[in-house]
Amino acid sequence: MDLDRVIRKVPDFPKPGILFYDISSIFTDPEAYTFAVDKMIQAYEGEQIDGVIAIESRGFLLGSVYSLAKKVPLVLARKKGKLPGKTIEESYALEYGEATLEIHIEDLTPNKRWLIIDDLIATGGTLEAVAKMIERQGSEVAGIFSIIGLPFLNYAEKVGKYNPKTLIDYHGE
Repeated sequence: MDLDRVIRKVPDFPKPGILFYDISSIFTDPEAYTFAVDKMIQAYEGEQIDGVIAIESRGFLLGSVYSLAKKVPLVLARKKGKLPGKTIEESYALEYGEATLEIHIEDLTPNKRWLIIDDLIATGGTLEAVAKMIERQGSEVAGIFSIIGLPFLNYAEKVGKYNPKTLIDYHGE
């Protein structure tokens, strides 16, 4: 399966000079979606994964499938203010400003190995924020999975120790 053929590339989004890699097109192609899910599940065969933390919002579409297939809990990492219960939160830097993610504290069970799933790894800031929450709650990051990796943005500096796995990497223009 040639995922590059399926992934939509949108120039000058969200601002001029940026090439946006849109994985939404994978979800509209059942063969590509099945391929991506199968590869994700295979990547962690034989590893102890006690639960999945999926990052809003495209990560939900991958994390939910993994959690059902492996019969492990699915926990949602959402943008600040979207969860109604008591949460743990972590802020991270964006290109212009910062953002905050939250997870329900009661869902983030301690002493577990959590797989973090998102659609794309750029700078690694979002994933690092989730990893920090996991570790603060007394658990361990079992790994990080994304369909796309942008290693030219140096995400390994922030999340390399968590063994990030991707299905396709883009190396800039």
